[in-house]
Amino acid sequence: MRVVITGSSGLIGTALAYHLRGRGIDVVRLVRRAPATADEARWDPAAPDGGLRWSALGSVDAVVHLSGAPVAGGRWTAARKQLLRSSRIGSTKALVRALLAAANAPRVLLAGSAIGWYGETGDRAVDETAAAGTGFLATLVRDWEAAAEPAAAAGLRVVHLRSGVVLSGRGGLLRPLLPSFRLGLGARIGPGTQYLSWISIADHVRAVSFLLDRADFSGPVNLTAPRAATNAEFTGALAAAVHRPAPLAIPAWAVRLALGELASELLGSCRVHPARLEQAGFGFDYPTIGRALVAATRDRTS
Repeated sequence: MRVVITGSSGLIGTALAYHLRGRGIDVVRLVRRAPATADEARWDPAAPDGGLRWSALGSVDAVVHLSGAPVAGGRWTAARKQLLRSSRIGSTKALVRALLAAANAPRVLLAGSAIGWYGETGDRAVDETAAAGTGFLATLVRDWEAAAEPAAAAGLRVVHLRSGVVLSGRGGLLRPLLPSFRLGLGARIGPGTQYLSWISIADHVRAVSFLLDRADFSGPVNLTAPRAATNAEFTGALAAAVHRPAPLAIPAWAVRLALGELASELLGSCRVHPARLEQAGFGFDYPTIGRALVAATRDRTS
């Protein structure tokens, strides 16, 4: 098998490329700069066709599309929102155009998505059958998934990877939190009752690998652990993982003052269940938040 990965230098893309190579899969990493190694190829996600020539990539079986600017990369100004949309929707449209124009296009597209699709769910657990929520992120994810639909209409097997918060000692949510928690300054955010739907980096890349092999899978798939954690549970588990107390609490008003509209991501509740993965018999190595955080904090290269 030969797999092309976009967003290959990010947290998930790097781990996925390593995992797939461990399976003996040939990986081509699409990059936005001049290729530095033989396994890299250049593309331009801002170009109408991604600046891609599929014939130059040889025989490719599948594409895993992970490109997108970080949602928590700064306050959601008008410019930041536009970047979040263009880096996801624009790049997906460009990639799909390139796939549909290629004579030797792969027949499988695993397209990045997010549990932001569901919006605010409160205490209610939702699975892949739930309708789209409301708000900026829900609209963003809805349009992001729609950008890949022409590929599905043309007969490609398209899977929407609705990822939860990915836990790794190497980056993502944990990297900015770990220094304060290791100093014993960990803090609950807001009421602490809001749900965080998470997944370990190890289980995430294993799930993507699993979906590459499952020819019977298409449409949305939730990439989250079986049990979401409340913010209070997450805070306690992270404090325990680094053997420090977490006595503090940050009031909701302070979070809103500091982050503006982005605060909704920390104060909102999204309780998502990976129903399709579980029904397919996928086994999670890290099904509980405590075990996942211990692994993440001990192995910073995970």
